[in-house]
Amino acid sequence: MAPISYSAPVNALLQLGEEHIRSREEWPDYPKLYGFTAEHIPDLIQMAINQDLNWAPSDSPEVWAPLHAWRVLGQLKAETAIEPLLSVFHVMEDSDWFSKDMPNVFALIGPAAISPVHAFLADSENAFYCRWTAASILVKIGQTHPQVRTDCLAILEQQLEQYSKNSPMFNGVLIANLMDLEAQESAPLMERAFAAKRVDSSIAGDWIDVQYGLGLISQAEIYDLRRQVDAEKLRSKTSKVAANPPKGFGAEPSKKKKKR
Repeated sequence: MAPISYSAPVNALLQLGEEHIRSREEWPDYPKLYGFTAEHIPDLIQMAINQDLNWAPSDSPEVWAPLHAWRVLGQLKAETAIEPLLSVFHVMEDSDWFSKDMPNVFALIGPAAISPVHAFLADSENAFYCRWTAASILVKIGQTHPQVRTDCLAILEQQLEQYSKNSPMFNGVLIANLMDLEAQESAPLMERAFAAKRVDSSIAGDWIDVQYGLGLISQAEIYDLRRQVDAEKLRSKTSKVAANPPKGFGAEPSKKKKKR
């Protein structure tokens, strides 16, 4: 890896290593601890998106520098970092730390991130897991800034309205994110997606699970609905067997009369 140099205090992040790393939610106050200000934003952006650093040897302190940098950018509410960070989603897709931190980073930056993240989410050319991260960002922004919750919710709904074109897994992600926003008002749209059999239930569960998660049905109602679903499945299976009698080795013995 070529030598990398940054001015102080940004260069301190190169040797910080795993300090402050283990908590995903409780980050230290970097500006207060290290003296970061708005003038350091350009260098912090370059560090955050530097691929030599992001994929440095896992046992080196430098590999953690971009993570510290993007957290500082969030705390500085660096709106100029929005597009540069979005531009590396495709190369950071396999980084667990990146995908887990981005919702918090963008939520700290604030509502200014909504429009660019919306554009990224709406682009079906972007990779599935990158779009998943974008959707999670909108959820976190909506949770952190209640005044724009309806804006974030509307964007997620707009994507789910395309459930017939979306993959079932992506629809499952959108429904899970709407549930995180406690979007009871989105229930009719979710129900239509489930009715069309366009939702992968491995992510947010089936329609019964979703209704319960949104607080629309009680635990007792779940049992009744499950029994109804099981009974319907049994009737459907019985009807299919009756309509398609077994053949070959599974066929019933012939009842033809013997010749005398």
